[in-house]
Amino acid sequence: MSTRTIAVPPGTTGGRADIADWRPEDEQFWESTGRHVAWRNLWLSVPALLCAFAVWGMWGIITVQMNNLGFPFTQAELFTLTAIAGLAGATMRIPAAFLIRLAGGRNTIFLTTAMLLAPAIGTGIALQHKEWPLWVFQLMALWSGVGGGNFASSMSNISTFFPKRLQGTALGLNAGIGNFGVTTMQIVIPLVMTVGLLGSIGGEPMTLLKDSGWIIGKITAGTPTWIQNAGFAWVLSLVPLSILCWFGMNNLNTVSPDTGGAIQAFLKIIWLYTLSFAPAIAGLYLYLPAPTGLGLLNMWVAMPLIIVVTLFTMKLAAFGTMKENIAKQFEIFRDKHTWSMTALYIVTFGSFIGFSMALPLSIAVIFGISHVPDAAGVLQHTLKNPNAPSAFTYAWIGPFVGALIRPVGGWISDKVGGSIVTQVISAVMVVASAAVGYVMLLAYSSPQPEQYFLPFMLLFVLLFAASGIGNGSTFRTIGVIFDRARAGPVLGWTSAIAAYGAFIAPVVIGAQIKAGTPQYAMYGFAVFYALCLVLNWWFYLRRGAYVKNP
Repeated sequence: MSTRTIAVPPGTTGGRADIADWRPEDEQFWESTGRHVAWRNLWLSVPALLCAFAVWGMWGIITVQMNNLGFPFTQAELFTLTAIAGLAGATMRIPAAFLIRLAGGRNTIFLTTAMLLAPAIGTGIALQHKEWPLWVFQLMALWSGVGGGNFASSMSNISTFFPKRLQGTALGLNAGIGNFGVTTMQIVIPLVMTVGLLGSIGGEPMTLLKDSGWIIGKITAGTPTWIQNAGFAWVLSLVPLSILCWFGMNNLNTVSPDTGGAIQAFLKIIWLYTLSFAPAIAGLYLYLPAPTGLGLLNMWVAMPLIIVVTLFTMKLAAFGTMKENIAKQFEIFRDKHTWSMTALYIVTFGSFIGFSMALPLSIAVIFGISHVPDAAGVLQHTLKNPNAPSAFTYAWIGPFVGALIRPVGGWISDKVGGSIVTQVISAVMVVASAAVGYVMLLAYSSPQPEQYFLPFMLLFVLLFAASGIGNGSTFRTIGVIFDRARAGPVLGWTSAIAAYGAFIAPVVIGAQIKAGTPQYAMYGFAVFYALCLVLNWWFYLRRGAYVKNP
């Protein structure tokens, strides 16, 4: 299962073979040959990334419906499912950031897309069994992290195909439309749960115990619900997409000179992904409370520990040409701009994916309950709110806006500079995050919290829009600051660390909701955004900056 290496002659697309000659900065080469190859690889990358986001983010919706169907888990336990998926996806991005150089673009995107079939099918099977223990669902959430990891390899791959002047546009399109996987998942999953999608082989439905909802209206209690379709539905797109990626995408030998053929490339990918699972599982076991784990570490210790151990394991366990390639790519950690851009990407993508994971259950908990004081004046958060808005009906709007506007952020940044755009959106996010916190405070102390839902949603949509624009601007900045050999690994690394937002946001917001102070989570995010506002100005906008407004 190997491929033929060729130099791409003018006017061709390179077929299925590896490409030996790739010069996107050469205007003549780009117009005659490169442009066609690059855009074809981009348009195949986009739907593969969309499905990856859908599989990774599906637990944000699944947990809401598990609650509506009467699965025997607490709200805190349901929040851990979204958090585990978030942490696993972020951790998987660490090795994924280096896969393109080690294994080649086509090889990596094909295999990692096909690998999504395992968590999709496994989740569909597990969701048919209410009586199964919590750890089974936590394992499925962990497994779905493969989808989160795919972003780092996808972005690293696409960055190698395009000239620097189009980095913001190309990466914005790949990430922006790919991020529609979150919105697609939030729309598709409630729909497919209402039908026997796979007939008799898809299992029996469960009975909805609480009113649910979707964009088109309310789904009432008593409705048959095939929650297992939340996993099974993605099989229908993943199979053909995997085939298209194999036959339509390319490996660039100028970027990946030592892949060693497809089989060797696949073994490298599987090996590195397996290595990343071990620290994630160990860290979660130390972090999660009993009976799942030991509960010895808090989140702020467990998360850095997982990152460091993952990097150390990769370096220690690499062998042959992998060892040399990983050592070369680890050189990005000596550059201070790797670390500054990591912080700025947390502001943008970290916020986008974190809020995407946490918003559905936050809506259900904050607005689904009437917060009424007892005789002693202590607020009680147990009475169901009959006028509660449906999480299924509204949660998709924010991620939709953020993904839709993301390519626009890249395009604007190509015109005016990435750091100016990042500065503006960071200021917006400081204000919007603090305002959301205040609205949460009002809603969580009101017997009619629904009266605050409109400003809550509008402010969250603003946060998603700002984070989406900022995603495009940070892509542009990375593409300008770093040379072609380092830009891909830096994109992958920054996206890996930012993806921990999918772990942080559900944990922080869930913990503060449990404590009765959800506003503190958003106030904390606002402080972080303000610090990054100063960081961006210091590195890229002040007089004498190393690179002015990249």
